[in-house]
Amino acid sequence: MTAKLVVREFRHLFSFLTVFPVKMDENLLTDCAKYMFAFPLIGAFIGLIAGAFGWVCFQFLPGIVVGGLVTAILLWITGLHHTDGLLDFGDGVMVHGTPERRIEVMHDQLTGAGGLSLGILTMLITALAIGQLNVGIIIQGIIVIEVSAKLSMVVMAWAGKAVHEGMNTSFLSFMHGSKGKVRLVVGLLVSFAIALPLLRLAGAIVLLAGILTSLVMVAIAHRNFNGVTGDVFGATNELARLVSVIALLAVIAWV
Repeated sequence: MTAKLVVREFRHLFSFLTVFPVKMDENLLTDCAKYMFAFPLIGAFIGLIAGAFGWVCFQFLPGIVVGGLVTAILLWITGLHHTDGLLDFGDGVMVHGTPERRIEVMHDQLTGAGGLSLGILTMLITALAIGQLNVGIIIQGIIVIEVSAKLSMVVMAWAGKAVHEGMNTSFLSFMHGSKGKVRLVVGLLVSFAIALPLLRLAGAIVLLAGILTSLVMVAIAHRNFNGVTGDVFGATNELARLVSVIALLAVIAWV
């Protein structure tokens, strides 16, 4: 693989997962799907920016405000793409009917009570939980939490099945089969290589919390929609972040 290809692929990953204005071309989705195992690296970068921002804020502001600001910067960097999926997922899960009816509701442009409630609770609890992290752990904590959130989508692509042909189909196809297992292992190794030096045992527990969240979301998606969709991927990122920060707080309290 040439250096030029590596640059192009990481450029596409940044373009897909963040709002940063980087150059893209027609290979965007294929590159992102093929190199999905590198999602945690982009998560680490996002976490570094948000964590450093939180560290600065902690010098002047109380934790509850810092938590809200860090959550806001995370949502801004990711362009609210995952948050939109969370809202749609909440609507789809809450409605009664067949999987086809639930998917139809998910694709509706209007946000219902289910999506609004899930979105508000997820963002509120995430912000409050982040605000409980102290200044000495905020940077490494947010890095590992974002790595966990991105790893959860990698795990979902490996464990889930597609409902129909769509943007998410290529991600699932590349993560299945023998090569998909290799990509999963690489994604896990990358994630643990980042988390363990930063938080040691706590880092491993945070990643395991994100992985468990992903597997639960796969089960929920298969039961309600007969598979996963792009909205389910987005919802999993947001919920894995929430569960990961709660797991980190639990470890801190326990230790």
